[in-house]
Amino acid sequence: MADGTLRPEDAVKGPADVGAGTNGAPQGAAAASTGTGADSPGFEDLGFARVDHDRARRKGFPEVVFGAGKTPAQIATAAERIYQASGVVLVTRIDSAGFDAMKARVPDARYNALGRLAWADRRKPAPAIDGIVLATAGTSDQWVAEEAAETARLMGCEVRRVNDIGVAGIHRLLAARPVLESARVIIAVAGMDGAMPSVIAGLVAAPVIAVPTSVGYGANFEGIAPLLTMMNSCAPGVAVVNIDNGFGAGFMAAVIAKQAQANRQP
Repeated sequence: MADGTLRPEDAVKGPADVGAGTNGAPQGAAAASTGTGADSPGFEDLGFARVDHDRARRKGFPEVVFGAGKTPAQIATAAERIYQASGVVLVTRIDSAGFDAMKARVPDARYNALGRLAWADRRKPAPAIDGIVLATAGTSDQWVAEEAAETARLMGCEVRRVNDIGVAGIHRLLAARPVLESARVIIAVAGMDGAMPSVIAGLVAAPVIAVPTSVGYGANFEGIAPLLTMMNSCAPGVAVVNIDNGFGAGFMAAVIAKQAQANRQP
């Protein structure tokens, strides 16, 4: 790579090897089996997946396993390796069969059936970071909210919940205004017309992470209608994640809350 050209053999080297211009193939190949070590490429090759053991260092939280589309055995193997390496693991979109397989390999695992996610955590408890408020428009949006709440909690944050404050009864939302105004960041989960995040954003100073859900009748188009409503919000300060993406919202809210906490430290 001395001439600035990336050769195929460079792609399998760790960042330190490539930067130094050394031939680290033997060390890298050995480290890939464990994902650890000074010469490790930062991942562990399981055959069906390459577990990113370096992600906790880069992002502050280990790789999260997306359970949909994976076999129970694949979920269990990936979860076990992440848990062994980092002391915490989160699996989203996991069914009961996937959880049973995970539980057999990770006995500490717990399951949130409503949110369809599982986790295990043996890290030393630390004070939770406050500032996240999670609002849902309706009870049918709860499963997406559960995914967001558990994600943020595992990332070290406290989440205050305000449920069922959709715009069909605006007085319910206005009654929750003091809680909303106390937030550093708000996760707003809504299906149907998806109007609630815009209303909240017009009332508070905190950024609003809008989560469209697939809840609704035919013209909801499985979440497309609220997604477009949220993306076209006239209230400033609204950011939108994908349909039903509670994980993405919870992760982003935790990052914002942590940065706010760090910035206010003396």
